[in-house]
Amino acid sequence: MLELGRGFMFVGTQQRGTVNNTHYYVDMVFYNKILHTYVLIELKTTKLTPEAAGQINMYLNYYAAEVNDPEDNPPIGIILCTDKDSVAAEYALGGLSNQIFASRYVLYMPNKEQLIKQVEEVLKRWHSHEGD
Repeated sequence: MLELGRGFMFVGTQQRGTVNNTHYYVDMVFYNKILHTYVLIELKTTKLTPEAAGQINMYLNYYAAEVNDPEDNPPIGIILCTDKDSVAAEYALGGLSNQIFASRYVLYMPNKEQLIKQVEEVLKRWHSHEGD
């Protein structure tokens, strides 16, 4: 939880939501008291798929309609997967009104040099797309 940042509170794992008498389970749910928003995390042991995007989008809509209090901001969804194709992720996640993010997860924390290199690569790609 410390890696998520400040203000996060753990709500639970396998949090049930019921839609038309069918139960669905969100892998992990947090609440950020600073942002006043739920953060829903789905863990995938495969590459990002369009089905995963649809699944988390449904959970976000459910939380917005059924769980959020009036003073809460819209929930945020995170899909942690073993790999993601950036183009496929853009198509799967693009055009949705909910905030959904997909990221590749690793089973270990990179050392300082690896982390700096990864951040520099992300910044380089981001700056190369600024002019688009």
